[in-house]
Amino acid sequence: MVAAAIVVAFSACDKNSERLLTQSQLDPAMFDSVINGKPTKLYTLKNSKGMEVCITNFGGRVVSVIVPDRNGKMTDVVLGYDNIAQYADTVNSPSDYGSSVGRYANRIKDGKITVEGKEYQLPKNNFGHCLHGGFSGWMYQVYDAEQLNDSTLKLTIVSPDGDNGFPGAVTATTTYTVTGDNTLDIVMEATTDKETVVNMTNHSYFNLNGDPANSGMDMEMYINADNFTPSDETYMTTGEIKSVEGTPMDFRKAHVIAETIIDTTFAQIRNANGYDHNWCLNTYKDGKGDDTQVCASLYSPKTGIFLEMFTNEPGVQVYTGNFQGTGVVCKHGIKYPKQVAVCLESQKYPDSPTQKDWPSPYLKPGEKYYSHLAYRFSVK
Repeated sequence: MVAAAIVVAFSACDKNSERLLTQSQLDPAMFDSVINGKPTKLYTLKNSKGMEVCITNFGGRVVSVIVPDRNGKMTDVVLGYDNIAQYADTVNSPSDYGSSVGRYANRIKDGKITVEGKEYQLPKNNFGHCLHGGFSGWMYQVYDAEQLNDSTLKLTIVSPDGDNGFPGAVTATTTYTVTGDNTLDIVMEATTDKETVVNMTNHSYFNLNGDPANSGMDMEMYINADNFTPSDETYMTTGEIKSVEGTPMDFRKAHVIAETIIDTTFAQIRNANGYDHNWCLNTYKDGKGDDTQVCASLYSPKTGIFLEMFTNEPGVQVYTGNFQGTGVVCKHGIKYPKQVAVCLESQKYPDSPTQKDWPSPYLKPGEKYYSHLAYRFSVK
């Protein structure tokens, strides 16, 4: 399925009726629609401290995250659109903003995987490779939604055997919870009826400055990783694991991103036009990830907002919005510039299906895929 196959029908609204906006100034009515025969809407999660997270079941996307800055001002710290039409328009406003990505997040080389001795050809939707599950990956599908309480939303998707070329019928859930300590907690689970590969993540773009009209590269970043996986000019991992020591990839001590992202003498920065790489997390050892340890963080000196990331996954893909700056009008009428935000995507390493020595993305019948990701917000 490509963009032309996405059919959107909007529900009728009384133009004279009073609109009740979210804290992030979103109009939930702008998300009431039907896409490919399934209803979409905007769900609001909150805690007692005033944190608010708005999510649409189209692509399981986080639309807004409201947290307090150092002065108590409630601030939206993620990018997105303020209506379902733009999220669904993959031609004029393509994006992965805030999405629940599957069946396989990140890239698979040449779009080829081998499962139980059989080779499968997947869509080549990014420089000759398969990215984020193909042209109609899960971020362009409508999840079934169940709001369990004021702070928890459970999203379910059933991906049939052969979906975008992947084998196996997969049932997957993404459960979002806003906790009392201002954490957006995300649990991703999946089962299959036939061996396949699964690698889910969240693709939120964070700008902790609360000013998405300007670059976010003045944020400070920390990554708890001694090594990373280099990529070539097509953004595909080379299959190597290299040390960050003495390179612009070293964020073991937090520093302003702008200090190193400009170093185009380093081939990795030059190839990606910024950061778009996987780091091998120190919090993952002996086949198990410790999701009680901070694996990465972002900090805005402007607002004092501090984001800590936790995951049980072996890697984190850091993307600095190098393809932003397209002139598309986004949430609240803002046109996002290049490198306005940072994505911190928990994951198996890119192209893991073809790298047998890396943590395995293979899922068999009777097994349960479990991936935990948490973004904790505070002020310092």
